[in-house]
Formats: sequence, C-alpha cells, structure tokens
Amino acid sequence: MNTNQINALTDDSRRLVALEAVHNFRDLGGYPTASGQTTKWQTLFRADGLYRLTPQDAQRVIDLGIQTVVDLRTAKEVDTRGTFPVKEFPVTFHHLPIIDATWNDGDTPLIEDTVEFLVWAYSEMLENAHQKFVSAIELLGSKDVLPAVFHCAAGKDRTGVLAAFILSILGVPDEVICADYGITERGMKRLIEWAKVKQPELADAYANMPPRFAASDPRAMAVILDGLKKKYGSTQNYLREIGVSEATFTSLQNSLLTN
Repeated sequence: MNTNQINALTDDSRRLVALEAVHNFRDLGGYPTASGQTTKWQTLFRADGLYRLTPQDAQRVIDLGIQTVVDLRTAKEVDTRGTFPVKEFPVTFHHLPIIDATWNDGDTPLIEDTVEFLVWAYSEMLENAHQKFVSAIELLGSKDVLPAVFHCAAGKDRTGVLAAFILSILGVPDEVICADYGITERGMKRLIEWAKVKQPELADAYANMPPRFAASDPRAMAVILDGLKKKYGSTQNYLREIGVSEATFTSLQNSLLTN
C-alpha cells in the first residue's frame, strides 16, 4: 500500500469525531485487512481525555451509539481529573489502568531521541502491563460491549498500543496501524491550541514538558510491531502468547469486520 492510499484512509472525513473539548476522538472504521474485509465504522473508537467533555460533547458521544467507555488512565489521573460523566449519560464505564504512574510521576530515563524514548516506553508497557492489555482486549471482545470507546489522557500511548493490538487482531496491515497512531499528532496540536484559550494551565504543562512526551512518531510503533513480528512471528501470535483467547479473536473479528 503506497503513501497516498494510506493518507486517504487516515484522512477520511468520517474518522475524526469533532468535539469542543476533546480533540483526538477517532473512529477505527474503514481500514482494509488481510482478509479483504474492512473495519466497521461507528463501532469502535479511540480517544483522549473524556473527562473534558462538555455536556454537548457527551451527548454527541451518546448519539454515536456508545455503550461502553473504557478508561485506561491511572488511579491518580482519575482521582485528580474525573471521568466521563457517567451519572448524567447512560454508558457502562470500566476503569482499566494500564500503568500505575505516568511519565511525569514515574522514573523515566533521560533519552532525548523521540523514537528511542517512545520505543523504550512502549517496551516497558509490554513488559510490565501486558496482562492489563489482555484484560482490555478481552473486555472489548465480550458480549454487548460495542459500540465502545477506549481512551487515556492524550489518546496516544496507552490508547495507541491498545489500538495497534486491536487492529492487528483484525488483520489491518502494520503500515496502516502506524499511520493511524501517527495522526494523534494532529489531535495534540488541536488540544494545545484549545488549552491556550480554555485551560491555560494545561497549555503551560505541555509547554514545559519534554517534546518527546507529547510525540507520536509512527516510526516508534513500527519498531514495536517489527520487534513482535521478529520474536513471535506476528503481533497476533504475541497476543495469543500473553493470553488473549481465540474466542476473543473470533468475537472481535465478527463484530468489527465487514465485507
């Protein structure tokens, strides 16, 4: 698949769900797979911090048919910033923290190169949080969950790895998975511009943050997926190895693919 074809997929006007205070809410539909099928639109979404949703935004999410919200953030993030407004809007909410501490709160090595840093960070997640990813994948493959959205703070790292795993299960090519991960960069720019007006303290936090913390370089995801392929034969084989069941593979493929 060439660059123009991939760009046409990521730039599809249906992909970004335009909201006022959430800037990286994206539909995972419309991607081709190895089987010749396509991922379904309006069935599974990835997003950034849904705690920022305005009431109008939240209603838009409900109008998409969302049944389930999966929050991948830490307990501290949830306690500090809140969650999707579950009391006002009818969804089933699951808090499944992938990591115990964010990069700002944890110990991170001084790696200046962006790709090298992201590869380190994602490798750490795979090493220490693989069972958390299994739990999230099994949840999304269970009955009566979809349509669903999963999210973290920026919709980039925890969300990006989980999206890569789901798309791999569906048979989406690695180059498309990496491109989908990379378009988070646009969401980050939208978030920062919005924050300058609406939440200056958040804009200041990003301004004072090492740039690599906010990056979503597709080359980093490519390194991670290539590493899994070399070690396990495929990302699908890796996911089986860490405990994702064949029933979940089948359920996700049945629910999220269309001819």
